[in-house]
Amino acid sequence: MNTIKLNDKHFELFITKDKIEKAVKNIAKQIENDIDKDEVPIFMGVLNGSFMFVADFVREYSYNCHLSFVKLTSYQGTNSTGKVRKLVGVNENLKGKTVVILEDIIDTGNTLEEIYNIFKNEDLKQLKVATLFFKPDVFKKDLAIDYIGIPIEDKFIVGYGLDYDGLGRNLPNIYQLKK
Repeated sequence: MNTIKLNDKHFELFITKDKIEKAVKNIAKQIENDIDKDEVPIFMGVLNGSFMFVADFVREYSYNCHLSFVKLTSYQGTNSTGKVRKLVGVNENLKGKTVVILEDIIDTGNTLEEIYNIFKNEDLKQLKVATLFFKPDVFKKDLAIDYIGIPIEDKFIVGYGLDYDGLGRNLPNIYQLKK
């Protein structure tokens, strides 16, 4: 499918599942190289959008790890609201642990800023951030992003966990909003 329709919007194929798979494998290998093999990191997925990325990532990661999720939201329709709401928090004891945030997409950095705020008082060994998709043109925060899968233009995308009003998360490819 090169073009799809979700609700009232049309989207065109943008990034294939093969390119996504390569990016996920690349991020997993980079993180494996950066973290001590004897350490058991906690991978923290940001729901809802990251669920496919997290599932594929942990299958690629070769060492022991823990997995958890935090749920934050800042989107309504195709636009960021600019306000991040914390929906589900962290329940694990993170003291002295390495936590790697697994994000589906980072654009403005508002959600990332809230993530840093959530973890700043947790007495972590280290906090790393990995994102599958990154929009450098609209990122305006002075925050570290340690691993970037695929930099993209500031276009609204769906698929591979990302949605438009709840639709499109199940698509294996990424589609961008058609003009």
